[in-house]
Amino acid sequence: MSAANIASWILGLFLGLMTFLFIFRIVLTWYPQADLNRLPFNLIVLPTEPFLAPLRKIIPSMGGVDITPIILVGVFTLLREILLGQQGLITMALANH
Repeated sequence: MSAANIASWILGLFLGLMTFLFIFRIVLTWYPQADLNRLPFNLIVLPTEPFLAPLRKIIPSMGGVDITPIILVGVFTLLREILLGQQGLITMALANH
């Protein structure tokens, strides 16, 4: 396995994990009483908050609902497909080597 294949695998794992964590953040919005500073919730909040905080400054809540996790699920899913999908840029580049 080449270094490029390993890097591609790690990138796919990262993008998939972040998508999964953002989906959990969406579910957590349904439970406002959950203390996000305590285990196990902080395991979801810590890796996702650096992506959500800057986006919240650009996109305000709509009717009191934070839609930034939904947007980031779409962005990370799209990135994974564009880069690593069946016709993805990295997939096609690795196939040509």
